[in-house]
Amino acid sequence: MKKSEIDALPLAGDVSFRERGMEPGRTALLLIDIQNGEYSPQKAREEPDYAYFWGRVAGTVIPNGKRLLAACRSAGVEVLFTTVECYTLDGRDRSLDYKVSGIFYAKGSWEAQVVDELKPLPNEIVIPKMSSSVFVSTNIAYVLRNLGIEYLVVMGILTDQCVESAVRDACDEGFLVTLIDDACATKTQERQDATLRAIKGYCRQRKTEQVLAELSGWKQQAAE
Repeated sequence: MKKSEIDALPLAGDVSFRERGMEPGRTALLLIDIQNGEYSPQKAREEPDYAYFWGRVAGTVIPNGKRLLAACRSAGVEVLFTTVECYTLDGRDRSLDYKVSGIFYAKGSWEAQVVDELKPLPNEIVIPKMSSSVFVSTNIAYVLRNLGIEYLVVMGILTDQCVESAVRDACDEGFLVTLIDDACATKTQERQDATLRAIKGYCRQRKTEQVLAELSGWKQQAAE
């Protein structure tokens, strides 16, 4: 984004600006809370009432996440992860909401680690957080700006909780956000559909295939 382009926006606004394509060197992929404590085959067996969620994570989110990671890494896109993870072993640093809700993954625990299928590379950034929005409880906005990021591509779980919070706050922090709706999951299809409608005004929404095609287009442009 150029300052002149932003300055040229009319006072009445121009929502088409939010639909701008990502730019090489200014884009990051953010994977939110796809960790062992939130999803594992064992957890799925122990909590059969959430069969929709387990099936969507295993059958849609993780496979699409693997494709997105490979494409982003190949295209030089920064990749960042968030995990729900305390800074302490006893959870005393948790937000009040997490204490009330009983959300607790200890510092360094297996539950706080990203699932093996989407494991971060050694030089990729993993940001632990103890609130729904990573922008509220961490310095991620500062980190993204240090990296020169203007476009944030978001995927993860839960769509209507930590993902939605990140999308809204990233928008307010001045990033253009792309939500990959088939790389996100929440507990029911009804909740998934509702949150996508609710945050439509904060981000552009794309399928995995569309984002992959956009990244592929970068290579074609560079070759011309």
